[in-house]
Order: sequence, then structure tokens, then C-alpha cells
Amino acid sequence: MQAWQVHELGEPSEVMRLQDVQAPTPGDGQVLLKVRAANINFPDVLMARGHYQVRPPLPFTPGVEICGETEDGRRVLANPALPYGGFAEYAVADAAALLPAPDSLDDAEAAALHIGYQTGWFGLHRRARLEAGETLLVHAAAGGVGSAAVQLGKAAGATVIGVVGGAEKAAVARELGCDVVVDRKSEDVVAAVKEATGGRGADVIYDPVGGDAYTQSTKVVAFEGRIVVVGFAGGSIPSPALNHALVKNYSILGLHWGLYNTKNPKLVLHCHEQLTELAARGAVKPLVSERVPLGEAAAAVQRVADGVTTGRVVVVPSLANGAAA
Repeated sequence: MQAWQVHELGEPSEVMRLQDVQAPTPGDGQVLLKVRAANINFPDVLMARGHYQVRPPLPFTPGVEICGETEDGRRVLANPALPYGGFAEYAVADAAALLPAPDSLDDAEAAALHIGYQTGWFGLHRRARLEAGETLLVHAAAGGVGSAAVQLGKAAGATVIGVVGGAEKAAVARELGCDVVVDRKSEDVVAAVKEATGGRGADVIYDPVGGDAYTQSTKVVAFEGRIVVVGFAGGSIPSPALNHALVKNYSILGLHWGLYNTKNPKLVLHCHEQLTELAARGAVKPLVSERVPLGEAAAAVQRVADGVTTGRVVVVPSLANGAAA
């Protein structure tokens, strides 16, 4: 089979190589899956660079989230068991963790309903306890993680403010349903959010960026507000001033979705059931901006690394090279 492998650490476009390799052999409790679609996530970038908390042995195949097909023809969602990731024709995954792919979504959309939407659901509902009528601010609202949070926030009855970088991403955020869109490249984020909220600020802030975005969050979080720390796509990890949290009476909530798979896997299944229902009635639908063939995966991962994509970019092995759409 064909699979992308990382033999040394660095930028994805430089260290990912498409090779002919043997299909992986499932271990105890694992199954072999035909990859129907593999969604690109920022952890794939971090793993290629050697900056992720999970460091598979070299060489490894990236791709942490797929829609796959079992030997008996079932469509399932899975997190491949590294080092045999999803940017390949076949992957292996733990049988106990497979989730049924929603019938309402195609392969690429289904692949994108997993990590980003699970993270959004746990962040907004389990950690922040978002309520209808509250104001939710989402950083990087046009991205893969942010777009999921925007849709989930709207489905929960929140007023959603999306922060984006650039006019193109602003248009995407509006299409996603953001009530207010702030372009950080042309507007003062803090001033714009305060104006939009009448000076009150946002009740819940969803931050997958870190760095300057986190600093902005502390200036616009409302009384008894909650800042959900999801990741650090901006590259720098902030050091919060806890005296500021005390004086303004807000909460800083960490979210590591992967822990639920080991700490409370029943919650992951419950979340998937909720997401499947939301997808069935059209309340959420993953924004798939590109479907690329397997041969273009490295370049696509690099575009995600460079922050120039919107929504989700999904690798579809059945597509012929040059057939991206």
C-alpha cells in the first residue's frame, strides 16, 4: 500500500515522504481499516516537527483522525493507532474505540466530525457549561477547530463572536453563522468585542491559539466568564497572571480531549451521539474546504501548518492526483 512516512523531524512538506510499504498488521484488540478519508489536524503538524505530546517512533505515518471502512463494510470514525496513521491507504485502530460514521455526512465530512467537534462539545458544554443567551467568543473562528465551536455555540443558543485573520476568513466566519466577526488584521480586537457586548465582554472564550489571542481574551472576558484553553496554534504558550483572574473573577479552563478516551470513554460515546443528532438535523456540518488526493497530503499538511486554510482539509485516498476540489 501507499503511505506517507516521517523519517526525520521538521516541516511537513520537507519530512513527509510517500512510500510503498506493507499494510500494518492489527495487534490485540485492533482492526485494519481501509481509509476512506483522513482529516488534517494541527497535531499532525506538531508531530512532524516533534513538538507534540505524543511522539511516535520514527518512521511513522501521521493522520490522527479518519473515516474508515471495516472488513465487513461498515463506515466508522477512528483515531488510528500510531505509528500507523491515517495518511495511507490502510490504518489500524482500537476496535473498542470505533464510532459509527453519521449517515447524514459524506466520508470527508464524517472524518472531520470527530476530534474538532468532540473538543468543541467538551469545551463548551462539559467544561464551560455554556448556556443559551450567553455570548461566546471564538478565536480562529474560520479554522477547523474554531468553525466547529462556532456551529456548536449557535446550536446551543449563544451569541457568537468570531475572531479571524483576513477578509477571506471573515467571509467564512459569517457564512458559519457568527453574529459578529472581528478581523484581527484590520481591527482592534479588544475594542471591537467591548463595543459588540456593550462593554460587558464574552461569557465564554474558546481559544485554540494562545499567545496574543489569550492576552486579548483576558481583557474581554465578562464577570464570571470562562476562558477555555484548547491549544497553542499561534506558537507561544501564555503564562497567565492569576492575580488578574482573581481581580476580574473569571475562570481559566484547560481542555485535553484525548484524556476522556482513557478517563471516561463513555462520555466520548455520549458526545458522539449528541453530535450525530446535531448533524442529522443540520445544526452542525463540518466545513470541508478542500478534498485532496493521497499524493498531495504533504503539501496540504504544510498549508495547515502555515495557517492559510479555512475549515478542514481532508485527504481522500480514492481521489486521483490533481483531482482536489
